Amino acid sequence: MRAKQNFPITGQSLHPVFIRNLAKVKKAAAQSNRNALALPADKAEAIIRACDEVIRGCFADEFIVDAIQGGAGTSANMNMNEVLANRANEWMGGRKGDYSRIHPNDHVNMSQSTNDVIPTAGKLTVLELLKPLLAELDGLERELRIKAAEFDGILKMGRTQLQDAVPMRLGQTFHAYATMVKRDYERLKEVRCEMFTVNLGGTAIGTAINVSPAYLSNVVPTLAKITGYPLKQAEDLFDATENLDGFVMVSGALKACAVDLSKMCNDLRLLSSGPRTGFGEINLPARQNGSSIMPGKVNPVIPEVVNQVAFKVIGNDLTVTIAAEAGQLELNVMEPIIVHSLFESIDLLSNGMNTLRDRCVAGITANEELSLIHISEPT
Repeated sequence: MRAKQNFPITGQSLHPVFIRNLAKVKKAAAQSNRNALALPADKAEAIIRACDEVIRGCFADEFIVDAIQGGAGTSANMNMNEVLANRANEWMGGRKGDYSRIHPNDHVNMSQSTNDVIPTAGKLTVLELLKPLLAELDGLERELRIKAAEFDGILKMGRTQLQDAVPMRLGQTFHAYATMVKRDYERLKEVRCEMFTVNLGGTAIGTAINVSPAYLSNVVPTLAKITGYPLKQAEDLFDATENLDGFVMVSGALKACAVDLSKMCNDLRLLSSGPRTGFGEINLPARQNGSSIMPGKVNPVIPEVVNQVAFKVIGNDLTVTIAAEAGQLELNVMEPIIVHSLFESIDLLSNGMNTLRDRCVAGITANEELSLIHISEPT
C-alpha cells in the first residue's frame, strides 16, 4: 500500500504474464528451500499451493503496485510475497494479516532478494511474450510470400530516390519484404538466448548471502523444470546482477524489427498513393472512411497505425538503453522501466503485425492498369 501511494505513475499495474512468472520464481524457491531443509515441508507446500493459484491467474486484483516504481522492483517483489503469505496462511488454517504461520519475508522470500527474483521474472516474461511475436512474424512472412507469388507476373517500375530507375516485378517487391521479415524472425529467435541466463541465487549483489549451498545449486534447475526453458545460472552472479546488456540486445532486435515494418508500411502507403494522382500501383483494402469532411476519401490507416507502433518501440529502445546505462556499481535500480518498456514493445509489435497481416497485406491487390505490362508467364 505504501508503494501504491508513493508511485501513482502510469496507472498500469504489473503485466499479468510478469505476475505469473514471478509466482513461478517463488514456487521454485519454496521447493528448493524445502529440499534444502531450510523451510518446513508444510509451510513450503502451502506457499507452493498459493503460487500455483497465482500462476493460474487467481488474485490478479491484489497486485496493486504501479509498473514503474522506485526501489529496483522491491514493491513488486513484496506485493507478491504478501499475497502468497496471506493465501498460504489460509491454506494452513490461518487468516489474512496473521503472519504467525507464514511470513512474507521470512518464508516466502527465503533465500531471495528483489535483485535476483525481479530480473529473473523479467527474463521469463520476455521469453513468454516473444512466442506470440515470433508466431506473428512467421504469419506475416507467409502472407507476403503469397503476395509475391500472386504478383510475380506484373511488371512495374523500380525507383531509387523516388525517381524511375529500372523495371522489376511487383512480386519481387513483396518477396523482398518477406525476406526482411524472415530476418527479423531469426534475429529475435537468436536473441532469446540472452534471456536463458539468470542471476537467481545471487540475492542482493551476487554474493548469495543468506543462501544455503543446496538451494544455490538447485533453484535454477528447479525453475527450469517449472518453466520448460533451458535456464542456466550465471557463472558470474555479480556481473549478472549489475549489468543488464541482455535486455538491451533484445530491445535492439525489437527496434530493428520495428524499423523494418515501418519502412515497409511507408512503401505500402506510397505505392498505393493517389489513387488518381499518385503511384497507385497497388490497392490497399479500404477499412474506413478517411475524413469527416471528405468521407469518400479512404486513407491507409493500417500502415499508419503500424508506423506509430514502430515509433513507440523505437522510443522504448532508447529508454531501455539509457536505463541500462544508468546502473551504478553492484545494482541497476532501473529494472522496472526496462522490463515495462520491453513488455510494451513486444505486445505492441505482436498486435501491430497481426493487424497488418489480416487487415492490410492479405487484401492487397495490384492495379494492373497502371503496370508497365502483365507477363503471362513468370520469369
